[in-house]
Amino acid sequence: MIEIKNLYKRYHNHHGSDWVLKDINLTIPKQVSVGLIGPNGAGKSTLLRLIAGMDTPDKGEVIRYSRVSWPVGLSGGMQNNMTGRQNVKFVARAQGSNPKEIKRVIDFVEGFAEIGSAFDEPVRTYSSGMRSRLSFGLSLAFDFDVYISDEATSVGDLSFRKKATSAFKEKIGKASIIIVSHSEGILRELCDAGIWINQGNAFWYDNVDDAIKAYHDSMAEKESVKVAQGKKASANEKEVLEAKRLMEQARNEYQKLRDQYASLRDSYFD
Repeated sequence: MIEIKNLYKRYHNHHGSDWVLKDINLTIPKQVSVGLIGPNGAGKSTLLRLIAGMDTPDKGEVIRYSRVSWPVGLSGGMQNNMTGRQNVKFVARAQGSNPKEIKRVIDFVEGFAEIGSAFDEPVRTYSSGMRSRLSFGLSLAFDFDVYISDEATSVGDLSFRKKATSAFKEKIGKASIIIVSHSEGILRELCDAGIWINQGNAFWYDNVDDAIKAYHDSMAEKESVKVAQGKKASANEKEVLEAKRLMEQARNEYQKLRDQYASLRDSYFD
C-alpha cells in the first residue's frame, strides 16, 4: 500500500511557481495496478517520481508500505564508461544480492535485452534503444511489490514493445504497476484503477475506464469552451467591422455636407 498525504509540488523558476500538484490525498491499495491519466503537463510524471522517491514534495508526504521500484527503463543512473554487464553487476550488488543472485540477475538482463556482444561494451557506445533494453531488463530482474513505469512500454521496436508488455503482464498478480502511458490500450490492458490528474488535482477511480472517460469528458468540455469563445470572438469581430463600416459611412456623409456647405457659402458671397 502507498499513502499520499496532503502532497504539494512545484518547480521554482523566473516565470513564477504555480503548483504542479496541490493537496493530493490518495491511498493506492496493495495488488492494484494503476494508470496515471491526464494531458501533457498535467503532472503525471511528477507524481510518478514522487511515488518512486526520486523527487521530494514541497509539502506533504508519500508513505510506502511496500518495496517500490525505480522507474522501469530509466537509464540515467548508468555509468557510461562501464559495460552493460558491469552496470548490471553493480546494481545487483547495491541491491544486496549474493553471488548466486548476481549471476541470475546478469543472465536475466543479458537474455532480456538481446543486445548481443554489446553487453560487454561501454554503455557510452549504446544507442538509446539499447540503453532502454538494458534498463528495462535490469528493472524487471528484481522482485518489487510495485513497479513504476513512465512510457516504458513505448521504447524500442514493435517486437521489443510486445516483449515489454508481456513482461509487465507476468508481474501482475505477483506485484502491481503504477504506469504513465499515452496508449489507452496499454492502460486498459495492464491497469485496474486510474488516477485522473487535472489542474493540479488528482482523482481516484476504482475502474481505469472511468478515469479515461473523465479525462475525455474534460477535454471535450475544454474544446467546447474553446469553440464557444471562438464563436463569440467571431461575433465580436463582425460587430467591430459593422461599426467601422458605419463610421466610414458617417464620415463620407459628413464630408458631403461640408462640401455642400462650402459650395453654398461661396455662391452667397459671390
